[in-house]
Amino acid sequence: MTASEIFESVTGSGSSDFATLVNILNRRGSWCLIGGLAVNCYVEPVYTLDADLVVIESGLEAIKGELIDAGFSVEAFPHSLNAKMAKSDLRIQFTLDPRYQDFVDDTTSREVLGQQVPVASLPNVVRGKVWAAGNEKG
Repeated sequence: MTASEIFESVTGSGSSDFATLVNILNRRGSWCLIGGLAVNCYVEPVYTLDADLVVIESGLEAIKGELIDAGFSVEAFPHSLNAKMAKSDLRIQFTLDPRYQDFVDDTTSREVLGQQVPVASLPNVVRGKVWAAGNEKG
């Protein structure tokens, strides 16, 4: 079994949902993966149910509409936009923190769950993790 097939069986439809997400994002401009799935591209992978992303802020409303049209439930929070399919354990989170916007300009293409995706550079992935840890404390 591939990693994508294992993830699919464990999450309900996480790999399929991720593929749908990637197709939507690729139609909408610059974006990149951050967080745990991005970390897995640089180190020995660990299991995560989260797909954390950065998109160019001006495209977020159109992406939100396409996600809803594709069957995702979407919920807005002060610092993120979250999406999820009803029968899937994959949790998608778009950060709204403006500090991350430049991450889309420094990416590498990696295979994640069977999809070629732009992944934030290692220094930016680490920077994002430090910022996230700081937010948890404050």
